[in-house]
Amino acid sequence: MKQRVGLYPGTFDPITNGHLDIIQRAVKLVDHLVIGVAINEAKGPLFTLEERVSMVQQETAPFVGKGRGTIDVRPFNTLLMQFARQVGAGIIIRGLRAVSDFEYEFQMVGMNMRLDAEIETVFLMAEPSQQAIASRLVKEIAMLGGDITPFTSPYVAERLAARAAERRQGK
Repeated sequence: MKQRVGLYPGTFDPITNGHLDIIQRAVKLVDHLVIGVAINEAKGPLFTLEERVSMVQQETAPFVGKGRGTIDVRPFNTLLMQFARQVGAGIIIRGLRAVSDFEYEFQMVGMNMRLDAEIETVFLMAEPSQQAIASRLVKEIAMLGGDITPFTSPYVAERLAARAAERRQGK
């Protein structure tokens, strides 16, 4: 029987509790989940690619085992569908927080299907308590010295607070 491989792409700058919610549920749906960390320098990431990959690896390690699939965290800088083919993914996992996400995701699915109709996209709704969390907003709160602990793990909150403090001091 063919292994079901899923791909959950994102910039994960930083990985939030919302991302972790989707990953915990996605790993139950596939045999192997690849978390694709997009390079995407146009978004001006706060963390380097290596730092983001490391944080995702650290945060997702507890989700493996107990009847769930395996997880691999990999950086990518190609078209999503090219990367999906490279890793053998038949499913793209996308998280939806709100109706506003749907229009963008709807357009992306249409284009992705034109690029490779064999790869399906599956949407998982974020848990209601996680729906407002966006990495962009979490970074903004951190940069202004606010409390980000409700939105990330303690490990990520510590790293993000330190990076925000460095940036505020001009380092």
